[in-house]
Amino acid sequence: MASDSVALARTTPARRLLLLIVPALVVGMASALVLLAVSLLAEQLQDVLWKTLPDALSIGRYSSPWMIVMLTATGLAVGLVVRTVHGHAGPDPATTGLVDPPLPPDVIPGLLVVTVLGLAGGVSLGPESPITAANIALAFWLGRRAAPDNTAGLWIALASAGTIGALFGTPVAAALIVAESFTTGGGPAALWDRLFAPLAAGAAGALTMTLLAHPSFDLSLPPYPGAHWGDLLSSTVIASAGAVLGLAAVYAVPHAHRAFRALRHPVPMLTAGGLLLGLLGALGGHLTLFKGLDEVKELSADPSGWSAGQFAAMAVVKTAALVIATTCGFRGGRIFPSVFVGVALGMCAHALVDTVPLALAVPSAVLGVLLAVTRQGWLSLFTAAVLVSDSGVLPLLCVASLPAWLLVTGRPQMQLHADGTPLK
Repeated sequence: MASDSVALARTTPARRLLLLIVPALVVGMASALVLLAVSLLAEQLQDVLWKTLPDALSIGRYSSPWMIVMLTATGLAVGLVVRTVHGHAGPDPATTGLVDPPLPPDVIPGLLVVTVLGLAGGVSLGPESPITAANIALAFWLGRRAAPDNTAGLWIALASAGTIGALFGTPVAAALIVAESFTTGGGPAALWDRLFAPLAAGAAGALTMTLLAHPSFDLSLPPYPGAHWGDLLSSTVIASAGAVLGLAAVYAVPHAHRAFRALRHPVPMLTAGGLLLGLLGALGGHLTLFKGLDEVKELSADPSGWSAGQFAAMAVVKTAALVIATTCGFRGGRIFPSVFVGVALGMCAHALVDTVPLALAVPSAVLGVLLAVTRQGWLSLFTAAVLVSDSGVLPLLCVASLPAWLLVTGRPQMQLHADGTPLK
């Protein structure tokens, strides 16, 4: 009997991990399909709102009046949905992070509706937070019925890994998110036991999205010419500047949140927020609208098409838009808009000092902004690195992350408690 118990104890971990492969693959693929469906629906609606409708009305697609009208109307529409749907489309988005406890499943339809409206209407937020929340809720609700013995943490890890894997097109990002978001006890073996199923889910989500949509974060920047001692200083200064700009947004969030909450009702809050976003769009140009992923590719396609001042203005306007969208009640994620801020800031640095390689300036700035906004070091480093297809910048980014992290660690986060005070 004793020998049987010892043998079972030795084989249980592998057996348990093998049993998780099927649910991990299913959750990963389903998470990618939810993301893809919402993204495609938002793109179709975006074409109607920003191409078909203004063309039919003989109005410039990205004229200042149309941007103001469209963003204000988007805020009004989202406010009405938040006010009327069951569960009010989830909690206050300023109080949520990327990976949170499961929401009730009946909240998800309203959450997805306002996400589509925000993405299509030009709100400066990405899809990652609401889609991750939706996938976590669905995986938890269905998973607990199919396999009630599994813990809630498993379904949260699988759904978040599958979604992040699909968003970035690689399971590496999913593994990094899980490693930073969940407390891990024990040694290296325990860590890889915990990462086994989320890595499978992330791989399934990434492969599903890659096969169906072919996402890419590579900005096709000019190749990095090779490391020099001056590049070490440049990357450190640019990453630190990005961290300072990101921290400015972080410190502005509680004040903006308090101002919008003074309106006391989601309809005027979101309508006012939409109006402000429209005005910012008119100020910064149409590239400062939307989640920012397609827009950074347009920036990188013509780095000399704008001056240093214009790049700086876009970075500041997008930062302000991110703060307003986050605090007035729009549902969405902060990673993609932060990437745009970093890309614009990096191009500004290159335009000011053209001896700084663009392939170094851009990821350095993105790294600093993401460290301040997300407080997730591995995710920030990974996202910055995948923007350029040259591993030569990675050692410099690792060094640049150190002073940038010293600037942001211990500071308030871009997430609030229910009483409006920031997390630390």
